[in-house]
Amino acid sequence: MTNQPYEPYEGQQGHQGQQGQQGYDPYWQQAYEDPHAAQQYTQQWQGQTWETQMQAPVAPAAPAAADTAYLPPQGYEVPQGYEPPVYQEPVPVYEEPAPAPAAAPEPVAAPSGDYGPATLGGNSRVTDAQRARLEGRSPIIEPGMQPAALTAVLGLLLSGAAAVGSYALLVPLVLLQAVTAAGWFRLNGMWPARQGIALAFLGAVVADVALLAADRSPSAILGTLGVWVLLCLVLQLRSHADPDERMYGLMATVASSALAIVAAGYLAASADAVSVGAASVAVAVLARALPLPTPASVVVSLLAAAGAGIAVGGMTGLGAEGALLGAGAGVCALIGHRVASYDYPSRFVHFTAGVALPLAAAAPAVYVLGRALG
Repeated sequence: MTNQPYEPYEGQQGHQGQQGQQGYDPYWQQAYEDPHAAQQYTQQWQGQTWETQMQAPVAPAAPAAADTAYLPPQGYEVPQGYEPPVYQEPVPVYEEPAPAPAAAPEPVAAPSGDYGPATLGGNSRVTDAQRARLEGRSPIIEPGMQPAALTAVLGLLLSGAAAVGSYALLVPLVLLQAVTAAGWFRLNGMWPARQGIALAFLGAVVADVALLAADRSPSAILGTLGVWVLLCLVLQLRSHADPDERMYGLMATVASSALAIVAAGYLAASADAVSVGAASVAVAVLARALPLPTPASVVVSLLAAAGAGIAVGGMTGLGAEGALLGAGAGVCALIGHRVASYDYPSRFVHFTAGVALPLAAAAPAVYVLGRALG
């Protein structure tokens, strides 16, 4: 702190000037004459002050990284070689949670004789085909004896109605075509598919009417089939569904319509060929439903179909040649039976596609072999 002589401020100087004008002041006269004389009246500090003793000299600015460093108390000498500790943030330690114990797999129940409902609607019950996949077995489930019995009844109705006449044959044939259209859509997992089923069944009815109008000419079947494929294509192109879904629906509708229309081949074939072929399919499907190993069951079915062809052929004009027709119809029936057993069938599939597909698949063979042998 610098010792300076006392100097009056502006207001005080004015006041003192007025006193100087009014009278003589020996103090101020001495101060002006001798500059050092005023120092004896000035207050001076004796000794060291806090600023000169206690305050440490200002150190240069430390780097930014040491802003949080610990500073020693001011006023004390720092020992030589002393380095202040640098503050370090604690590193958090994360502990991984213990993994949850894995749930024990549910035991798979043994397959039962009943068929589970379809799981397409969100049913959580495991079907027999799904259970077979989990156990490493084949998911193919054959329709069984009850659908085979219905197939046999419908085949015998076709066989007997053919001997009566074309219009009598039309009744069981329309029933076969309706079950074929519904069963194919259900077999492909598309249910309900009312529009597709109605379209396929309508094509079958149109084919039947065209056959009767054209005196049972097979060209009516081919013409109806071509028109219906084009109609299915146009209707699917007008759909607003996804492209994959539209393609899947197109294929299912065309296949269902084709099977239902082709089944009209019973109406185009000769009456004797229909009687032999339908009876052979009925016997073949019943033999296939017997509890035998698959290879043995196939052989027995074909032999039974040929035997039925010989038997019914003897009642008609075919004779022994009915064995060949019966065997051909039996092969087509086994193919339809196999298709109805594929992958995830349900009871409804077995009682629609399982009943109708053996007879619908045998219709072309009955017509072709009947014309060839007749």
